[in-house]
Amino acid sequence: MAELSPRLAAVLEALPLRPGMRVLEVGCGPGALARAMAERVGPDGYVLGVDRSPTAIQAAERVSSHGSLDFRVSTAEQFRLKGREQPFDLVVAIRVGALDGRHPELEAAAMAQLAAATVPGAALYIDRGDPLEAVPLH
Repeated sequence: MAELSPRLAAVLEALPLRPGMRVLEVGCGPGALARAMAERVGPDGYVLGVDRSPTAIQAAERVSSHGSLDFRVSTAEQFRLKGREQPFDLVVAIRVGALDGRHPELEAAAMAQLAAATVPGAALYIDRGDPLEAVPLH
């Protein structure tokens, strides 16, 4: 596994990850945190990294070789489960413009889409705390 920056390592340690969890990372960039989370949730878990940038997703896919990890081009405000895709247990978003408080209309749409894609009681872990703040999605 590639080494994480100190900031992402702190985020990883702060997340309540357990084996078997389904995790959605919004704004995954080239996928370093997504790969580390996939290792933590293990072969029975699953991580989906999404980013608005096709270039970032292509970079993430080039490096990824983990069976319980996928990447997809999407924004937070347009994210939807596909077909028979199961809802997620946890969402993490680090440095995501739609969730940074500067765009209330995008944030409302993103929160609605993330709530629709998660199990009851799920939370969004966002970089507004030290290092994260848990925001209930339901």
